[in-house]
Amino acid sequence: MKDVLDELAAARRAMGTATLPAGDAYTIELRRDYDASVDEVWNAITDPERLGRWLKPVTGDLRLGGSFELDGGEHGEILACDPPRRLRVSWLFGPGADEWPGTSEVEVRLSPGTAGGTEFELVHAAAVGEPMFPTYGPGAGGVGWDLHLLSFSRFLADGETLDHDEFRTLSGGREFARRSAAAWGEAHLAAGGDPDRVAAAVAATTAFYAPEGSER
Repeated sequence: MKDVLDELAAARRAMGTATLPAGDAYTIELRRDYDASVDEVWNAITDPERLGRWLKPVTGDLRLGGSFELDGGEHGEILACDPPRRLRVSWLFGPGADEWPGTSEVEVRLSPGTAGGTEFELVHAAAVGEPMFPTYGPGAGGVGWDLHLLSFSRFLADGETLDHDEFRTLSGGREFARRSAAAWGEAHLAAGGDPDRVAAAVAATTAFYAPEGSER
């Protein structure tokens, strides 16, 4: 349990704003260090076989200008690729998503860290309005990315993978989700969010990711 929560505490979270082709957007931003070289981290986020082990299986034309689809419905185009430092993709998901291009992008930036490690930065920008953002705040996507980065950290360390659906039913997984939702609430407050609305968003996000009665 402690190692799981240590992984959660290793990330620095922020919420900001951006402009996408579809208009004004908010961003969820995650920064953390990994004890692996930039080349190793880059390979783990771009090699289809390795990506599929910690994120989700991926198919498509995986080159600049090509398109991809994850085994979960997330899909998009590869908008920028500057090995081994920067990858930016459009990120669409859900019914009717293709009718609203330019509404969501994910960018990963890598830079040399301390002692030969890597500083990892992920920015997910989304032009999301009612009811998603007011209801859930940045935790709507932030908790999911925290779960993926937990899996990524384990994969880099020893090649292990994490079943998110199973993990979320365990007491440790539920506590991880609760603390992640709270951490994104803190980032929302730091960005100027109204305290009452932030509290309601944290509660809604917690109920979604760790509903009562789901623990095994």
